[in-house]
Formats: sequence, C-alpha cells, structure tokens
Amino acid sequence: MEFKPIGVIHSPYKGVEDAPRQGSILNDLSEIRIFEEYAEGLKDIESWQHLIILYWLDKAKRDTLLTVSSFDSRIHGVFAVRSPHRPNPIGLAVVDLIEVKDNVLRIRGIDAIDGTLVIDIKPYYAEIDRK
Repeated sequence: MEFKPIGVIHSPYKGVEDAPRQGSILNDLSEIRIFEEYAEGLKDIESWQHLIILYWLDKAKRDTLLTVSSFDSRIHGVFAVRSPHRPNPIGLAVVDLIEVKDNVLRIRGIDAIDGTLVIDIKPYYAEIDRK
C-alpha cells in the first residue's frame, strides 16, 4: 500500500500541543496548498461549501490499541475513539470551504498541525454522509 500526498496543510498550529482536540470547535483559518501536479483535480471544487479532508498524522504513535477518550476517563479500544494515535494515523475532518485561489484552498475547521500532508479531498454530501 502506498499513499502519495496531494498537498500540504498550512495551519496556525505549529506543534501537537498547539492543535485543538477537534478543529470544528474553533474558527481558525488554515490553507491547503495542492501540489501543482494535482491542481487540475480542483476543477469545480468551489461549488461545495464543505469538504472532507483526509490527512496523515505523522506525529502520532502507531502502536496504541487502548486509550482514554477525551470525553470520559475510561479506557477504550482505539477504534472506538477519535485519538490520533492508532495503527494507521489517518486524520479526517469535515471543513468549511472559504475560498479557492489557484491551487490553494482556504478552509475552517481542521485540527492538523502546520506542514501536515493531505492524502485526499472529497466533497461532503449531507444527504449521504450522515445517517
């Protein structure tokens, strides 16, 4: 299995300790700079208000299977919580798309630290992405 990053996140969070538990709770703006070879894939993205961003949590521990949730003090399996520490540390955020300029997306609602690599972007369809 091989991932090819398509871009990089530029956020106000310079380290893990700066990042919020969930990006959606703050109004901080970030940018995603899509690499030139993937810029054509942004065609018509501005027609969406919300996007799903998948990104690689390179600072996360990959050997964690049990953890304490931020919502209670009990120990849970890592697949039952949203901890970044997991065997495959893939981050997922539903963000507000604020602006598109060339190959740069201005977004709100992500908790990624500055320099985090983007794996994929998908439009958020409210009708099918929620239960």
